[in-house]
Amino acid sequence: MLRTSRVLAVVNQKGGVGKTTTAVNLAASFAASERPTLLVDLDPQANASSAFAASGATPQIYDALSGNCVMKDAVRATELRYLHLVPSGRDLYGAEIELVSAMARERCVERALDDLRDAYELIVIDCPPSLGLLTLNALTAADAVILPMQCEYYALEGLAGLLETVELVRAQLNPGLALEGILLTMVDLRSNLTRQVAQEVRDHFGEQVFEAVIPRNVRLSEAPSHGKPVLLYDAHSKGAVSYLQLADEILRRTPRPDPPLQLPALAQTGDPS
Repeated sequence: MLRTSRVLAVVNQKGGVGKTTTAVNLAASFAASERPTLLVDLDPQANASSAFAASGATPQIYDALSGNCVMKDAVRATELRYLHLVPSGRDLYGAEIELVSAMARERCVERALDDLRDAYELIVIDCPPSLGLLTLNALTAADAVILPMQCEYYALEGLAGLLETVELVRAQLNPGLALEGILLTMVDLRSNLTRQVAQEVRDHFGEQVFEAVIPRNVRLSEAPSHGKPVLLYDAHSKGAVSYLQLADEILRRTPRPDPPLQLPALAQTGDPS
């Protein structure tokens, strides 16, 4: 069946590379372009939920995956008119164990998202910093993968393994899975090492690397502590501008449905308190 939305999984098995920062601020940037967007927090650490002051909100994605509710009942509003959120929480740590015995365990997220795929133009999934069953679920549900990587040599080694995982999922579970792009994060062009690694990645992967790069930026680091994406914290900061550029790069190759979608009504208020 032809789907209206595109599902983008933001994946890296290494922590501290800007994965959640990318998921949060990319989703916010899509919303700023008036594209109905859903951010799905699939990380038990729930940092993407905290970025919208929704940590601990219920129901959450665990409830949808465990069958206590349908996914649309866990969707919440955010301060951004065109952005909705499915929050996460510590209960999700148990979901990975519970999914082991589930039928078609790698497709639980895909099934949970099924009734939302025609309600949003873009669905962004923030994955855990691991290649476990939750991340496998995200890759099986996704149309494309965004791979954030820090400009350091250890990151190059991790990138090769991650690309192998994407290929395995494509071969065995999701033949339509594409690589949306490799995103260079925490870029400091004053550093010779950063410039060298960035050039090596571009030489090897060519057009698979996004033109937009994400700089080291104090405002990007500060925004989550205020419960906001950087666009709402400091829209003129280098971090905010960089994510808007990344969103524009992706949206240029993402045609809008005709007629454009309207945001779905929520079953509850979306008040994160």
